[in-house]
Amino acid sequence: MSTEAGLKGWLAARAGAWQTLANIAQRLQSGRAHRSEDAEAAIEGYRSLGRDLSVARRVMPGSRATQGLEALYARLHASIYRAPHNWGADLRKLFRDEIPQAAFELRRYILWVTLLFVLTAAAGWWLVRTFPELAALVASDEMIDKVENGHLWTEDILNVTPSSLLSVRILSNNIAVSIAALAFGVFFGLGTFYIIGMNGLMLGGVFAFTYQYDLAGNLLKFIVAHGCVEISVILLAGAAGMAIGASIAVPTQASRRESFQHTMFQVGRVVVLCAVLLVGCGFIEGFISPDNSFPLLPRIVIGVGYWLLMLAALTGHLFRRLKI
Repeated sequence: MSTEAGLKGWLAARAGAWQTLANIAQRLQSGRAHRSEDAEAAIEGYRSLGRDLSVARRVMPGSRATQGLEALYARLHASIYRAPHNWGADLRKLFRDEIPQAAFELRRYILWVTLLFVLTAAAGWWLVRTFPELAALVASDEMIDKVENGHLWTEDILNVTPSSLLSVRILSNNIAVSIAALAFGVFFGLGTFYIIGMNGLMLGGVFAFTYQYDLAGNLLKFIVAHGCVEISVILLAGAAGMAIGASIAVPTQASRRESFQHTMFQVGRVVVLCAVLLVGCGFIEGFISPDNSFPLLPRIVIGVGYWLLMLAALTGHLFRRLKI
């Protein structure tokens, strides 16, 4: 008994050293610049902590102190033996392997979201073509006045806002819509359903309205350069939102929380690519789309080419060919 009591007293006296090691482990895992002194202290403390843990398991098995030492020992082990960060290799793996894999796992949701968008766009077209007064639901009074006078609301946009500022505004708006389509998925996918459905109705309704005044071709000319990828990105964000909703409604892991976290980690990779693509869309929509002197054929080439580039990135072919 005296030996066991002595060991417990000795362990109690080591509590200060454990607290110091815990602080060092916290600094090493914080991601900030590490001091060499912390690294040396962690290695030395790791050895002594192993001895302390062995004693604690013998004289205080299953106690809170022993469990705390086990957790601290595991943290130090992970910090000391973790592989060094290689940001270049991490980015190559992300764009070459992880994003295509995540997009492949979202394929079912991408299909359903795309179908929803197409059906609601068709419904918006039919509603406005059949009941022209419903155009007020998809267009503002200013837009309606311009179209009725034979002009698109986009024709003088560069005279009001410089291209650089317009590009930033458009980028922020696209990001907001994509984030909404993604984030509203937490409402069991219903929020995402609403965002995608409303965007489809509005697009179809606006095209039907401009078609009545022979301006649908001008509208297509305006959106073709940026719209192919911009709409696709919104649909990707919507698919990610649907996947999030499904992970909560029908969890595939041990709990809803674990299922949600796993899905967020997966779809987050696709969101990274979406963010990069939206930067290009903002640039095109700010500098090319509003320029009435820019011919239609180059717009089509840019729009389709950018969409094919997106498709190659999603399937992994782009970055494998570039060997990044």
